[in-house]
Amino acid sequence: MFGVLKRIYVFAGSRRPLFLKALAVAFLGAVFGAMQFVALMLALDMVLGTREASPWLLLGVMAAAVAGRLICFYYSTNAETETGYFMVAEKRVHIGDRLRYIPMGYFNKNSLGNITAVVTTTLSDVENTAARCLVIVIGGFFNTFALCLALTAADWRLGLTAICGILVYLAVTELSQRAALKTGPERQYAQESLVEAVLEYIQGMGVVKSYGLERDNSQAAARTIDGSCSKALALENSIVPWAALRQIAARAFSVALAALALVFYSDGSLELSRCLLMLTASLMLYGELENAGNMSDNLQMLGASMTRADAIDDTPVMDIDGKAVAPENASVVFDHVGFSYGDRTILHDVSFQVPEKTTTAVVGPSGGGKTTLCSLTARFWDVKSGNIYVGGHNVKEYKLDELMKNISMVFQNVYLFNDTIENNIRFGCPDATREQVVEAAKAACCHEFIEALPDGYDTMVGEGGGTLSGGEKQRISIARAILKDAPIIILDEATASVDPENEAQLQAAIQALTHDKTIIMIAHRLKTVRRADQILVLDGGRIADRGTHEELISRPGIYADFVGARKEAAGWKLG
Repeated sequence: MFGVLKRIYVFAGSRRPLFLKALAVAFLGAVFGAMQFVALMLALDMVLGTREASPWLLLGVMAAAVAGRLICFYYSTNAETETGYFMVAEKRVHIGDRLRYIPMGYFNKNSLGNITAVVTTTLSDVENTAARCLVIVIGGFFNTFALCLALTAADWRLGLTAICGILVYLAVTELSQRAALKTGPERQYAQESLVEAVLEYIQGMGVVKSYGLERDNSQAAARTIDGSCSKALALENSIVPWAALRQIAARAFSVALAALALVFYSDGSLELSRCLLMLTASLMLYGELENAGNMSDNLQMLGASMTRADAIDDTPVMDIDGKAVAPENASVVFDHVGFSYGDRTILHDVSFQVPEKTTTAVVGPSGGGKTTLCSLTARFWDVKSGNIYVGGHNVKEYKLDELMKNISMVFQNVYLFNDTIENNIRFGCPDATREQVVEAAKAACCHEFIEALPDGYDTMVGEGGGTLSGGEKQRISIARAILKDAPIIILDEATASVDPENEAQLQAAIQALTHDKTIIMIAHRLKTVRRADQILVLDGGRIADRGTHEELISRPGIYADFVGARKEAAGWKLG
């Protein structure tokens, strides 16, 4: 139990001083709680005439005890709530920063639903429970122990009996924690699977409906829900017997305390006022400790939640110890590069140069490694062999942030954040003014349709840009890249799914983006490819051919076959 409590404290990070404040106030509250028994003892002495007691002293002690408890409860609750919210907020930001430096392969092995579960459900458990759990568990122990000390001052025999009750209760609680050690993590993983399954079901609703699989998919989601329910019940079932045993232990020592008080009174070794005090204390003594024990049932679940959240820190990151390197130019060089996804080799000994301010088009069959080649340039992954140079420096020499300052990417599938159009464009340059955003939008040929929207640049685009058409989203992404003004542009099939009505405007936007830049493009339109300074034909992860459009069509090969047929070859596309 105390190991998990220590983990909660470590997990608090920079909020540990606030945690200590909450614990200190909880301890002070326990002292005021013990003063209630002192007030009760004075009251009994005064009523029974056992000792002289001033009514004003009695009222003063009672007022101080009640007021102190209320004030301590207020500040302790505020401190534990603030600690919980802020420590989890910092953890979420930390995870977000960490994900920026994790290889993209991590996101293939760990689904969106899994990551979403960690930063939402998993950390919400920690946010709402961890700080409160730590303060209540330790505060409950403090409070009960302080009351026992007050009783010890009244009669050491009964005080020691009460302290023995605390020790037995803590021992049973520790056994309860061990019983929940297995079921707690299983319940946590079931919760994450539930979030993943529901998210997958919602995101795939279009496919589900189109194939009439609503019943099958809903049954799969229902099975996941049932699994989560069964794990939650298993956790509760593993705890309930021990919770009952804790209650029995507390009640047994309460009865023992009352019985001993009567025995000692009957043999004359305990005054009547003290006997009545002990009888009253036996009914109240373990109340705070029982609250602490009930709250401690959440500890193993919290431990599992913190383990899942910390697991991202165990994921290997790419080297982030590079330097703020200034590129010598805007060239890109691949030097005998090899790359694999696990055991599947994607690129074999690829070498080429993209001189500064030239355009290189990458074409070839689908699955040949074209997108991987572009992603390696931006260091989304690290190469398995060989080297990649940007601006005359190995990409591994750069800090990742510094490397990405020199590269803008426009993808076929555009993602826009659930924010205003202006902020989505400004994502390319967070410090840009409204005027600069508008200028970039005009260059990307999207100013007119933005102005026609009800709120103009302040229009919310919805999650993923769902309120906009594909061509509109594409032009906004180009405006974002124009605003960034990086010297190297990577276009990954940027015009592949654009309708003919938008193509002219999109081509104009791309020309504005790529003017006087170094370009690497994956494209499937012949009129785009033929203007490139060089064309790389990638087939099976190797460069099968290279040259200008005129050079490639003048000799037999994949490119010449494509151009001659005037259509995409079966099983591949230029892109």
